[in-house]
Amino acid sequence: MISATRLQAATAAVTVISNRVSVAGWALRYFGPWWNADVTDPDGVDADTDAVVVADVDRARYEELAALIQDGRRVDRVDYAKNPVLLASDGEDIIALSPDEGIAYRSTPLSGRVVLGGLDLEALALAASRVARESIRGQLLRDGWAVLHSSAVVRPSDGATLLAFGDKGAGKTTTALLLASTGWQLLANDRVLVRPSGERDVEVVPWPSAAAVGLGLVKALGWDVGAREQQRAGGFHPTQHPSVTEAVDAGDFTPLWEAGRKRERKLQVFPDQFPDLFGVQLATGGRAAGLLFPQVDPTAAPDIVTGTRTLAEADFMSGQTEDRYPDVFGLAQGIDGGGRASARTEVASRLAVLPHRAVRLSHDVPASTAVLHKLADTI
Repeated sequence: MISATRLQAATAAVTVISNRVSVAGWALRYFGPWWNADVTDPDGVDADTDAVVVADVDRARYEELAALIQDGRRVDRVDYAKNPVLLASDGEDIIALSPDEGIAYRSTPLSGRVVLGGLDLEALALAASRVARESIRGQLLRDGWAVLHSSAVVRPSDGATLLAFGDKGAGKTTTALLLASTGWQLLANDRVLVRPSGERDVEVVPWPSAAAVGLGLVKALGWDVGAREQQRAGGFHPTQHPSVTEAVDAGDFTPLWEAGRKRERKLQVFPDQFPDLFGVQLATGGRAAGLLFPQVDPTAAPDIVTGTRTLAEADFMSGQTEDRYPDVFGLAQGIDGGGRASARTEVASRLAVLPHRAVRLSHDVPASTAVLHKLADTI
């Protein structure tokens, strides 16, 4: 049975088509309301004009493309989504092979068509969604958007969007979830797409992904019981580390760290699990209204503090910082992974005149939430 899911964000759209219902279904769940995902009729898709990702469980297609990769032509080796991928050209097309995943690709950048042949159903579903997201990003980058490393929440009454910035551990996700759990809508937990709009505005749309939420924050928000029940009933995103799965299943929400405490292992939440499981509503877009610069200090009293932090070049994603998902399939057609320099410059200029607020958060959730709402009321 052929099935299809259409995704749309601002002016960009792509349709995922597959001979397995679960592949298109995965895209429907993974992007959900963030990118207006909806079931569509595959017969109504115009492959000549619409961007499409065709992802079939198809050994013959996989072996055909694998043979082309291995026929003596020049092959480059890159890392993509934490897997080694072999890349080559076939005329104007890009062909690729991910042996560890059992997936082969053919991308035609000028038409936006990407065809995948896979051996494993789950690996194929994950890969199809990744490529669909890259298709949307490529279209938006070409249309003047840029990518910010930021969490974001939207005020439902007027679309005003607060963008939170900071290095890992600064509290971007904490800021977004504290506000989103008390009336605001969650737009993104880690990055957003932005574009100048009108004379002064900056339009914001989500960058969907599995949201990483620390176990201590899950407990502090009162989500631990629901998370444990979900882990036992069906689980979370498959990229979640097994140690997190084991801890949640056992009801242990002590923060987990990799060796050297350089990186926290977190719950990996599907977008659709926020409203269904945690009561957090999602936003599909907004208008930038203010910049927040949080910092978590577990022992200090939460408060609005004096800060001099402003938006920096490092707050924009770029082809160099987007090391997990480089544009190996040419879907951005040569535009940097963070957007054109002109787009980043204009966005930075417009954001610079918006209110900037520094805030200190702690592990006292009610007090931190109260401070954030007090701050938000001033923007």
